Amino acid sequence: MGHLSNESFEEFLDSLKKAGITISNEAELRERLAEAQRWRFAFQTLAANGKSIGISFAETAEGRNDAEIERAFAEFSLSDRTRAVFSASLRH
Repeated sequence: MGHLSNESFEEFLDSLKKAGITISNEAELRERLAEAQRWRFAFQTLAANGKSIGISFAETAEGRNDAEIERAFAEFSLSDRTRAVFSASLRH
């Protein structure tokens, strides 16, 4: 009841990649999100602090589609705070 399937985070990450985002150490990110009870919070934490374990996000050479990124965050109900943390992680 009210439990979101673990597939949601996989679909979310796939949406980011389709929107022009590359993920460093993606296998580690997926493993950590699969283990988390609250993957949205875990994603926010890893976006903010994941560089120490090789997890980072960057724009592809072709560029990113900001509208698609926003759609993914909305579709998967991620908070404005998580959006801000993710956006900041792209700048570093």
